[in-house]
Amino acid sequence: MSELRINSTDEEIASPGHPWNRYVALGDSFTEGIGDPEPTSPGGHRGWADRVAEELSRGHGDFAYANLAIRGRLLQQILDEQLAPALALKPDLVSLSAGGNDLIRPGGDPDILAAKLDPAVEELTRGGATVLLFNGPDIRDTPVLGRIRGKTAIYNENLRIIAARHDAVIADMWALRELMDPRMWASDRLHFSPLGHHTIAAMALDSLNVPHTLEPLQPKPLPARPWREARAEDLVWAREFFVPWVVRRIRRRSSGDGILPKRPTAGPVFGPGMPPGAGV
Repeated sequence: MSELRINSTDEEIASPGHPWNRYVALGDSFTEGIGDPEPTSPGGHRGWADRVAEELSRGHGDFAYANLAIRGRLLQQILDEQLAPALALKPDLVSLSAGGNDLIRPGGDPDILAAKLDPAVEELTRGGATVLLFNGPDIRDTPVLGRIRGKTAIYNENLRIIAARHDAVIADMWALRELMDPRMWASDRLHFSPLGHHTIAAMALDSLNVPHTLEPLQPKPLPARPWREARAEDLVWAREFFVPWVVRRIRRRSSGDGILPKRPTAGPVFGPGMPPGAGV
């Protein structure tokens, strides 16, 4: 499916604008919405998937959304824990983002990961669902993640082959140059900020050719910082985020241990406290 940029107002997209009624999101912290805190959202995080579901629900009174993603999950865990429950919900739209936590670990092989992912995508599409796959962003300037840039590029090419084979849609984060802006990233430099999640949600909707109300943001370049200030921020980041991440890897622990899916069943995007004009 070709990408199409559509800028629309609320009034212009009062009609449904897409064929889907039940959306299920699978994945890890990226899809759970970590980095985009929102106390009123299930699980305390919003994220790109929630933002996409909010737009898809406009004009669809019976639209339902489930999010099975859990932070820290590896690809095989996502397939083992989330694939069957997703199929049981009988979705007609599924987003699947997986493999990033594998690639960041020593020995993570993008070809082996693709071989595991391919039959899962086949199973989802065989059930009649449109599958939206996310490739990895270009993270060359990002601490920790930058060192796996080559493996990410290989994995992305494998994902394109899988998408072509099963008529899936690619949400192309590698081509989303806006993600080069540091403000797109949360303070841990591993997850996306609210601005990053917003930008990714708009890109995902564009990839699905869905009219939406998410306005593109064009942040101004950051002012140059003094060298000492930049190094001080790096030390704070290393102490608060990087060292605990390394310790978890050594102890073979995951940030998602004991965490349950934030939206385990498919239901309306907005509950009784629906904001004015939402879902219409």
